[in-house]
Amino acid sequence: MIRIALIGYGKMGRAIEKIALGRGHEIGLKIDLENGSDLTAENLSKNDVAIEFTGASSAPANLRKCLDAGIPVVCGSTGWLQEYDSIRTAFEKKGTAFIYASNFSIGVNIFFELNKKLAELMASHPEYRASLREIHHTQKKDAPSGTAITLAGQVMERIPSLTTWVNEPAHSAAELSIISERIDPAPGIHEVLYSSAIDDLEIRHTAHNREGFAGGAVLAAEYIYNKKGVFSMKDVLGF
Repeated sequence: MIRIALIGYGKMGRAIEKIALGRGHEIGLKIDLENGSDLTAENLSKNDVAIEFTGASSAPANLRKCLDAGIPVVCGSTGWLQEYDSIRTAFEKKGTAFIYASNFSIGVNIFFELNKKLAELMASHPEYRASLREIHHTQKKDAPSGTAITLAGQVMERIPSLTTWVNEPAHSAAELSIISERIDPAPGIHEVLYSSAIDDLEIRHTAHNREGFAGGAVLAAEYIYNKKGVFSMKDVLGF
């Protein structure tokens, strides 16, 4: 049993709480918009692990508060990665554990591995044009999604002719297009498409609810309990 601090108690926070309690864990602290002042080093230090799901504007400050408390953190907030390197370095120096993932779903992390392998296979076939599409509910604030950005980065690492992604149709051969749509009640759909004059090849992940993301976050919290260092979902899932 571990004692978890939930930083962010919206729909995702509540889904995490349900799964954590079902796995025999305890929720020692719940932070939402109404009680942000309770996010202190003293309150955090009474817990074993923090799970942070808020947003791009608040995540870095929340992570630094966890650093001050010396508590391991699982972070699923997206849109703040311009500060990732400094946050990572700070956790390494502090000697506590940290996991960031753009998506904690087990299925999505398997999808990431498929995406990398497919991009490697397609790299020698320039007649195929790569593109991405993602669909989420209208309450999702960032576009493209963090998951789509991760997928795009994996493709660009393996297909050198693609040097940047754009959140619109591509206008040059060097651009990887990500089309974002916001439609209720979609929890999350991600597609990677390779198109040619002859045929199309596509891989797709469809989330039916938030339980996959929440369950993966709890697994990550269990994994970093009593550990030191910076990890990824590849470590959690043993890939």
